[in-house]
Amino acid sequence: MTALSLFLADDDATARLGNDLAAALRPGDLVALHGDLGAGKTALARAIIRSLAADPALDVPSPTFTLVQDYTARFPVHHFDLYRLSSPDELEELGYDEAREAGVCLVEWPERAAGRLGADGMDIVLAEENGGRRVAISGSAHALARIGRSFSIRGFLDLAGWAGARRSYLQGDASARAYERVELPDRQPVILMNSPRQPDGPPIRGGRPYSRIAKLAESVVPFVAIDRALREHGFAAPEIHAQDLDAGLLLIENLGSATVLDKEGKPVRERYEAAAGLLADMHAVDWPRALPVAEGMAYPVPDYDAEAMLIETELLLDWYVPRVTGEPASAADREAFAAAWAQTFDLLERSETSLVLRDFHSPNLIWRETRNGNDRLGVIDFQDALIGPAAYDVASLAMDARVDMTPELEQAVVDAYCAARMRSGPFDREAFEVAYAIMAAQRNSKILGIFVRLDARDGKPHYLRHLPRIGSYLARALAHPALSPVRELYTRLGLLEGPAS
Repeated sequence: MTALSLFLADDDATARLGNDLAAALRPGDLVALHGDLGAGKTALARAIIRSLAADPALDVPSPTFTLVQDYTARFPVHHFDLYRLSSPDELEELGYDEAREAGVCLVEWPERAAGRLGADGMDIVLAEENGGRRVAISGSAHALARIGRSFSIRGFLDLAGWAGARRSYLQGDASARAYERVELPDRQPVILMNSPRQPDGPPIRGGRPYSRIAKLAESVVPFVAIDRALREHGFAAPEIHAQDLDAGLLLIENLGSATVLDKEGKPVRERYEAAAGLLADMHAVDWPRALPVAEGMAYPVPDYDAEAMLIETELLLDWYVPRVTGEPASAADREAFAAAWAQTFDLLERSETSLVLRDFHSPNLIWRETRNGNDRLGVIDFQDALIGPAAYDVASLAMDARVDMTPELEQAVVDAYCAARMRSGPFDREAFEVAYAIMAAQRNSKILGIFVRLDARDGKPHYLRHLPRIGSYLARALAHPALSPVRELYTRLGLLEGPAS
């Protein structure tokens, strides 16, 4: 089935098509390039490879004589030219099956493979026309949906004043959102957020899916609302240059690339203490419960209530416990788990509440050395913000899941936060310490489950390397007397070596 037909007037148009196709490709994809000699198959393959490698000057010769050329890019890319293939059986010698399993295969003259390339690929037919090229694209529904999304992004950029811009992939996060760097000559690059509205999952409790119980953002509307509120109160959230709320597309300011870590990826105390001061100022704001999004449209910020906290924490039972113990948690264990946490969450009644960003840690903090005060820290990735215990974000920062925060550095961050709060007015540090321990234990329990799920369900094993660190953070948090019911349960479940000291 032909998805679309488009005319490429010149080489620049071919390069843009390659750029857009590269954004849609995933490991395992086959791109079969059809056309006569000189139709532009190699030119399009070259544009795709350069985009995947994020190198517009990369040398990409035609593999006419070598039959295959391999490239190291965002994922492995294998460029096949089968014009001189002596027999379809030769594909095995070329390592085609392994190449497709590990990465993307771009295949010129695919008809010479005699149907041996496999299914679920995409076919691109190129032909000369009026001094340019006519391109017809067909393929599986799944592949075409990704290509269609990429072409929609190109249309969004064109309307936003970024026609002809070069798109390059940025490191994604643990969610379904994706980000791209968008560049034009003589202009500051911007960031594209690609966050299509997420459908509800199956109902799991009271007829509601997990996302609604945990109060997860399912569109870009919360991001726009929180961003606008943060900027109005003087915090360095990115300016939104263009938006399509229905499509889930935002074009936002690029706040920079430096983080609160040094060049070796280690936490810089000064920067973490500055981030703690920023949190103190943020928690001193009386945030409205409904935040403007656009004229006549407001976003009601949900509460981070005990139900949301519990279902997040239960990810530990769902994913981490089976990984550690080799068997799923029993019904009795689940009942005891819910009871222990309910008793613990009751202790939060005295805790201060504020806007909680829920991911206030190193990947989402941009260090801007030349700025002053809170403007030194750019803040991103806050669409899941809620109104809840202010201590949560302090725990997220001081027990940063992706870097080693020593007990001494953790305490320095907590002390910096508390000192800033006390300078600005009355502050109940005792109530804060209780809330901090509870939210640290809740967050680290949740993350242990999420990171195992990212491996087991989503095929992202690199998150597993963080588990020992997060386990040590959890043990620290559980040492607080307020966590004794949870600590005793975790010890019985075999999640701790013994009572934390």
